[in-house]
Amino acid sequence: MILKDILGAYHKELDEYYGKEEVNSFFNLLMQHHLNLNRFYLVLNPQYMISIEKKRFFFEALKQLKLHKPIQYIIGKTEFFGLPFEVNEHTLIPRPETEELVSWIIDSQSKTTEKKQLKILDIGAGSGCITVTLAKHLINSKVTALDVSKAALSMVKQNADLNDITVDCIHDTILNPSDFLCNTSLKYDIIVSNPPYVRHLEKAEIQPNILEYEPHLALFVDDHNPLQFYKSICEFSKINLVDGGVLYFEINEYLGNEMIALMTAFNFKSIELKKDMFGKDRMIKGVK
Repeated sequence: MILKDILGAYHKELDEYYGKEEVNSFFNLLMQHHLNLNRFYLVLNPQYMISIEKKRFFFEALKQLKLHKPIQYIIGKTEFFGLPFEVNEHTLIPRPETEELVSWIIDSQSKTTEKKQLKILDIGAGSGCITVTLAKHLINSKVTALDVSKAALSMVKQNADLNDITVDCIHDTILNPSDFLCNTSLKYDIIVSNPPYVRHLEKAEIQPNILEYEPHLALFVDDHNPLQFYKSICEFSKINLVDGGVLYFEINEYLGNEMIALMTAFNFKSIELKKDMFGKDRMIKGVK
């Protein structure tokens, strides 16, 4: 079958859901993943033929896209901060807003790592996008990933290997941490977290591809206690951050003022609320 005809089928079936440009983007990713062809190849070779077996992959992917399955889960990988990452249904798909959080940390700390080894803890590591990227860019740092999900920690290890770095992993929950995690000898220079922060009342704002496929455990919190993870992490950080250590969060865009109040109540200093590229309150940091 001619590959360009399959692209035509994609536009016929998907344009009304995603728009022409995004459908082109999906098809380019699938070509790269399955055929190792870049997006220009089809332009230069409009009569390129593929086998029935390879055709079957594209039509199976088309079926899944019609059901709003994220393209990253279909091909099992994505890119974050210019690095390759594997993803599956046990982890959230890394997002551009989180890249901004990571960039903020790297820009703030890169000079520090030239002088000493930073100890960093990523709470709720998921795919390991924060853990691995910080370890990759803050060369002298020792980065540890913490997650309640063993499947997620397995993905962290895979992505660390994929990017040729070494990280430590801890299987624990910050809401009810073990004695080991609460050991006061575990001191960190930086603690960072992108915990669950979407309230159930905000579900109407969530796109179907996220709502139906990404793990709700990593997304949603109780409407009546939306800062429960942040409070637990602040409590932990007051003990396990070094003096002068920095706590970074990704946050719910609607709860910026509440986060300032929370971190102030825990006596963090130099609190800074930062907007993302869309002008939404998305990140906050405070110094112990």
